[in-house]
Amino acid sequence: MTSTSRVCSRRSVNPSWSIPKTFLVNSPIPCMTAKSKDTGKLPLAEQSVGNPGQPKSSAHKWQFPSHIRPNAFSWNSSRVAVQRIKEALGEILRVARHDPVLAAEGAVRLIERLSPALEHVDSSSGALGSAVNGAIEALVPLIAAAPVPSKVRERWLERLYEAHVLDGVPYIETLTDYWGELCVTKELASAWADRLIEITRLALSPDKSLRGHYHGITACLDSLLRAERYAELYDVLQSEKFWSYKRWTVKALAAEGKADEAIQFAELNRGPWTNDTDVNLLCEGILLSLGRTEEAYRRYGLHAHRAMTYLATFRAVAKAYPTVPRAQILSDLIETTPGEEGKWFATAKELGLYEVALKLVRESPCDPKTLARAARDFVEREPNFAQGAGFAALYWLTLGHGYEISSIDVWGAYHSTMKAAEQLGTTNETKMRIRQLVAQEAAGGFVRQILGRELTLT
Repeated sequence: MTSTSRVCSRRSVNPSWSIPKTFLVNSPIPCMTAKSKDTGKLPLAEQSVGNPGQPKSSAHKWQFPSHIRPNAFSWNSSRVAVQRIKEALGEILRVARHDPVLAAEGAVRLIERLSPALEHVDSSSGALGSAVNGAIEALVPLIAAAPVPSKVRERWLERLYEAHVLDGVPYIETLTDYWGELCVTKELASAWADRLIEITRLALSPDKSLRGHYHGITACLDSLLRAERYAELYDVLQSEKFWSYKRWTVKALAAEGKADEAIQFAELNRGPWTNDTDVNLLCEGILLSLGRTEEAYRRYGLHAHRAMTYLATFRAVAKAYPTVPRAQILSDLIETTPGEEGKWFATAKELGLYEVALKLVRESPCDPKTLARAARDFVEREPNFAQGAGFAALYWLTLGHGYEISSIDVWGAYHSTMKAAEQLGTTNETKMRIRQLVAQEAAGGFVRQILGRELTLT
């Protein structure tokens, strides 16, 4: 294996790079040897680390290594792998309550094991990547907070860096984004910056004959940031065009007390290749750190926490801004999605804003199955709401909304609506309203075929 392949990561845009000899001599970088690659063994011996002069802790025997080990998971075992990662994280966090040093050692050990264990798993759904990123985000503060001597921390960083070198898929790619935090002290961060800056300059060079991929770029940038070497950070990124690296310019400006300049720089770098969510989160964090909560909420809070569902989005925003009334958050979020008001029905229901929820689904489509479930679940507790939700389900069904709708869904919405009407003593009136609604559907319509005989329409 050549010097270039030892320093560069999984792939290189320009494999003909020439690495300065002084860099290789003075700044050795851990890397994989052919033997370790062939055997699939973990890069470094895993050993419990404690304070010098004290016996190694034996109070806890780690359980996760028996599950998260090289080649532990097959191609179609993504769900099992996610569960094992959650279990391992839970075990480490429990240990952290009484032994933060042992927990930090366990965190390093887990991160080392992730990529070798997961390299054969199909991660196309994104769930596995999210689980790994979430674990790293939770483990980094734990490692950083552990009260250990500098020599111990240096060994941890070496092990983590080697794991990152060997991360072939990759899974732990985001680990180096936190390198400054892992270094803890400015002195250690500065040492790492010195070690990585030469090759980082080459990797980010505007000269295409020099530029290439290097897995340690963000480790260098974050180390420069932690060491407060802002001028060098700006210089390294002077010609850079990719937001994934330029975001460290925003961080450096904010660290220097130039918050408005940092936010302006971030806004100017929005574009088709920029992650808008990352820009929003970064700018929001700057404003929140300065106590400018209202500005952060209005400018970024409603857009920075978009999740897979509308309800999850609301919960994320509410968690980030606990002082803002929840009804206000919902109202503001609804305004950000014109034409999709009905999709906030479940959120309004969750908050107990039943009239708001019904108003939303009267004005905008909502999944009939969601409405029918709400009608079924609230017949006893909130019959007025259940009746309105059931009627709305039937209304949108007659207009052809819904995915993979069957007769069971239609009958379910109808029966729940009528049960709620019985609770309210409005059975006849409700059935008449439903009859009028279904009668408006064209002859041969789906809902009319199913309820026609019940409503004497045939």
